[in-house]
Amino acid sequence: MTENKVTTDTKSLEIIIERVYNVPREIVWEGWTRPEYVAAWWGPDRFSLPVCEIDLQKGGVYRFVSRGQDGLEYPFTGVYLEVTKPERLVYTQIFDMEPFSSQEATVTVTFEKTEDGNTKFTSKMKFTTLEEFETAIASGMEAGAIESMDRLARLLETLIKEAEENKYV
Repeated sequence: MTENKVTTDTKSLEIIIERVYNVPREIVWEGWTRPEYVAAWWGPDRFSLPVCEIDLQKGGVYRFVSRGQDGLEYPFTGVYLEVTKPERLVYTQIFDMEPFSSQEATVTVTFEKTEDGNTKFTSKMKFTTLEEFETAIASGMEAGAIESMDRLARLLETLIKEAEENKYV
């Protein structure tokens, strides 16, 4: 599965994204957690991420500010609840703009090593109410997440090539 699989589950109030990346999970972990890498892929293609602050530890805070081509900014923030390198992250996520800033989702991301040495990536975003879940779906979040995962795949290809050239892998 090198394509994104997105599932929306109204019963569990979850948006689930799955993908297999053809690189070792340690590299996927680095791509997902290092600010300089996250800034290169997070958000849809037409957006940049001029603010990418990550304090990757239990209780640590992250803050991302995404900027559209029109100059509008979209802040996201959250707290890391669990950090188990290179296997699992659990964190909260808040779209920090009114009226959404009181709506906190919990995101669980797993990086599973496959038999062939690749990485099965799974992200589950759980909302607390049906209204919050439906608002996220209506916002186009699904399309933005798919674009982000594709951008991450391109970054990971670059990272694996660099690692191979430098004999890190």
